[in-house]
Amino acid sequence: MLRKKVIPLLFAISLHALPASAQQSTSRDEFYWLGEINKASAVINTDEGLLDKTLAPGIARGLAKVLHDGDQPGAKRPSTVITFEPLLIRAGGMDVTLLHAGRSSQDMHATYRAAIMRDDMLRLAEQLNKTSATMVALARKHEKTIVPNYTNGVAAQPNSYGHYLLGYAAALDRDAQRIREAYARIDLSPMGTTVLNGTSWPLDRTRMAQYLGFAGIVDNAYDAHQIAAVDHPVEVGSIVTSIALHAGSFIEDVMTQYAQPRPWILLQEGGNNTYVSSAMPQKRNPGLLNSTRADASTAITLAMGPVMRAHNLPPGMPDAKEVRDNKEMVNSAVTVLRKWDDILKALVIDQARALEELNSDWTASQEVADVLMRKYKLPFRLGHHFASEVVEYARANNIKPSSFPYDQAQRIYAETTKGYGDGVLPMSEEEFRSTLNPVAIVNNRRTVGGPQPAEMERMLSTASAKLRQQDDWVKEKRARIDSSLAMLDRDFDKLLDNR
Repeated sequence: MLRKKVIPLLFAISLHALPASAQQSTSRDEFYWLGEINKASAVINTDEGLLDKTLAPGIARGLAKVLHDGDQPGAKRPSTVITFEPLLIRAGGMDVTLLHAGRSSQDMHATYRAAIMRDDMLRLAEQLNKTSATMVALARKHEKTIVPNYTNGVAAQPNSYGHYLLGYAAALDRDAQRIREAYARIDLSPMGTTVLNGTSWPLDRTRMAQYLGFAGIVDNAYDAHQIAAVDHPVEVGSIVTSIALHAGSFIEDVMTQYAQPRPWILLQEGGNNTYVSSAMPQKRNPGLLNSTRADASTAITLAMGPVMRAHNLPPGMPDAKEVRDNKEMVNSAVTVLRKWDDILKALVIDQARALEELNSDWTASQEVADVLMRKYKLPFRLGHHFASEVVEYARANNIKPSSFPYDQAQRIYAETTKGYGDGVLPMSEEEFRSTLNPVAIVNNRRTVGGPQPAEMERMLSTASAKLRQQDDWVKEKRARIDSSLAMLDRDFDKLLDNR
């Protein structure tokens, strides 16, 4: 009995003239991945004898028509199996449902969710790398720029601004590591596990994974979409949270300067960076800082979503799995990183003002205690007490470090060390003053990972190398997915050729 063909001959000829890769857009949404899954099912099941070879070309042409139609401007792109399949039946007849052997909407949806999240993670990794690269470049530029660093909101110690930025670059590198680690768990195909425990059809899950660009398969069929599919967005949410927290703390450090009449760090005025107050003409409000901080808060809010939606639900429920919600969550982190990049490029740092602030306060006082212990073997607590008393006297008498009377330092030393040693300050006046020099303090650090020139050069080189490795990682993952999908297109086109 001849089977009725449902595709007009002229359409079949015109469609056949295009390779499958040209019949589907590059928008890798749910519709796209349902198409790829169906294409792979057609090829694999035909090769494995699970699909009659004489039926395969007609089924392939029906699928190609659905994909072609879905790529037209304004066309509907169904995102579920139950809305996609009727289009297949209309285009290729009931025989196309033979593709559904050993499949379920559960494993198909779990597969496209993983594939979409995989793409989203690569987008996030790419933007993270761009922002980190800007940060490392700025760190190199300000390797020798000496600025105050703060703890508890109070000026604490002098530091290289480049060293400070490399600290944030290290934090973003940990976020990059988390992305790579999460990606490895997401990059496993659930396809072929059906609903809970597999199927009686001997499906080739490994080949399916290869065609769809996955590194491997989810090993346990129950885990595939009952548990792992919820774990993925929850884990990604933790990465989004970490990125947003890092951005937020950086922004707040810059924001505090806007409360100062003479700040040492600001945004370049104008453009999208700042705006003039509607009432107070002297004000230049840091709009970019404000909006990025708000975006970081939004990202954290969205990142809590998967946890809240998955909380106290039986396995397999879709609440935390929805593509739209999870894509919005990742997009929020991409936005934060993009705008953080804008902030870094807009920073204006007044090196002279930063040094003036350091020299107007006693952020170098700890170095006095350190030198007295390291060089003169004075117990640290005594040295700390001496330095603290010097600061108390200076503030009470409005004295800056550069002009502190040496005889007063001698007097305070004798009083604070009474009963220990001879009470004579072992530091000469020249040494006492040089010890309070913030530039010298930074340059004379000896700690591995400190801001001294040799360590800065080492850390800058390491950070740059990590950025290159991360960039290579993103490119390699994208290339593998693209080459896998191209191979699928070539093999699917062969089905269309078998007329």
